[in-house]
Amino acid sequence: MIAYHRPRSLDDALAIRGAQDVAVIAGGTDIYPAHAARRAWGDPTHRDVLDITALPGLDRIEETAVGWRLGALVTWSALRRASLPPLFDGLKAAAKEVGGEQVQNRGTLVGNLVTASPAGDGIPNLLALDASLELASTAGWRTIPLRDFLTGYRATALHRDEMVTAILVPRLPEARSGFVKLGARRYLVISVAMAAGVIASESGRIVEARLAIGACSAVAQRLPALEAPLQGAYLREAADIPAAAHLAALTPIDDIRASAAYRRDAALTLLRDLLRGLA
Repeated sequence: MIAYHRPRSLDDALAIRGAQDVAVIAGGTDIYPAHAARRAWGDPTHRDVLDITALPGLDRIEETAVGWRLGALVTWSALRRASLPPLFDGLKAAAKEVGGEQVQNRGTLVGNLVTASPAGDGIPNLLALDASLELASTAGWRTIPLRDFLTGYRATALHRDEMVTAILVPRLPEARSGFVKLGARRYLVISVAMAAGVIASESGRIVEARLAIGACSAVAQRLPALEAPLQGAYLREAADIPAAAHLAALTPIDDIRASAAYRRDAALTLLRDLLRGLA
């Protein structure tokens, strides 16, 4: 018999999380399909469930003195509706690509992160936003950069007794962002490759560039080898700078959707398209 918990306070939720091995559910758009797939292969087991949808305050997007706080229950649809600066345009573009409208209405940004799929549409965008995660347990609170939170294929630094309570995004003045994705069809598709970027510019020159590639490694990756030569370049010329050497850190695989070589070529094309769009 599966136990189902739906606490109405964060303290109660953390107490349950600390005392039991539970599956934390918000939108459930990853957990339930995975459970159905296991059942289809003859594994009917499921951990006890901790439903956090009744916890107050976690569905808010709040502006702070240093940036923005996106609560753990913020859905993709809520993000799309929110009044946010151009810094978030790339993440909003990704929100339109996450499944269909029903999934966008239920699925959460934090759920996309904790699942830690290499093809998670939100991850490269949040890497480019230099986001951090707010984690809580009965032992206290801590903040961890997203780049350190993702430790491998579907693996994170989240402790067994912890929950992600929010995504923290710092300010970057005069910045805008973008997102481009390649799949086998236009909608409802897992990425072959995707690129996200945040560019801050002044007088037509780039003062800061943050770029990330998804679906081309076990974990989505920032591209410091490309970010460095972009700094100081004219934005109108930025699309001419990316080269194959800048993607040397990527480790794409051959699978049913694409070959490793195709993914690497696609990532380079997407980067150029992304920078051209931002210009």
